[in-house]
Amino acid sequence: EVQLVESGGGLVQPGGSLRLSCAASGFIFSSYGMRWVRQAPGKGLEWVSSIRAGGSPSYADSVKGRFTISRDNAKNTLYLQMDSLKTEDTAVYYCRRCSDPNCYISSNYRGQGTQVTVSS
Repeated sequence: EVQLVESGGGLVQPGGSLRLSCAASGFIFSSYGMRWVRQAPGKGLEWVSSIRAGGSPSYADSVKGRFTISRDNAKNTLYLQMDSLKTEDTAVYYCRRCSDPNCYISSNYRGQGTQVTVSS
């Protein structure tokens, strides 16, 4: 059974940093691309970042230069380092498994989410 468990969210002031983690199990983690998506209050899901099985990252324009996605295949864990946080980054963040190594196709596998609130 595929399981994805996010952690690391919380309340942070604008300009601050957080590091999200996503512990994966139930599949061969190193064989799949992974994504972070987020959902702000009253809005739909927004793609944040992806990382291919080989490690190549991609980012939404809204987070480029501020967020860094990474993965540790030995620990079956996906990360999202978030720096220079803005109030508009407030959302529930979900990790999501892709259906292929290069994240050309998404899947329905995602975790329960972790809340990130950026506020002074």
